[in-house]
Amino acid sequence: MFSFLLRLIGLWMVAIALVSLVLDLTKSIAAAAWITTSSGQLWFDISPSSLNAAQAGIQRHVSPLLWDPVLQWLLTLPPWVIFGPIGLLILWAGDRKHKLRTSLL
Repeated sequence: MFSFLLRLIGLWMVAIALVSLVLDLTKSIAAAAWITTSSGQLWFDISPSSLNAAQAGIQRHVSPLLWDPVLQWLLTLPPWVIFGPIGLLILWAGDRKHKLRTSLL
């Protein structure tokens, strides 16, 4: 059950990465220049109130230093740079064959 959940989450993250990559490539082809949409801009377009709430919550309850240098830098990256590798790692962690191979060693 747990490996199924990991694989499902990993597939969703890889799908998000692929869709955002296709959208960026389409915009780049149309403009004849490399254009990427940042994760922060995408999050703001989808739900600006949750972005503001996340910023306030992290700065108040976790650490202002976590928001300012770390998360702001992550929000400048395209979504496919963030979600692609994380989704692949989660897929790898949920792979049953991988766990079987390591238990045999």
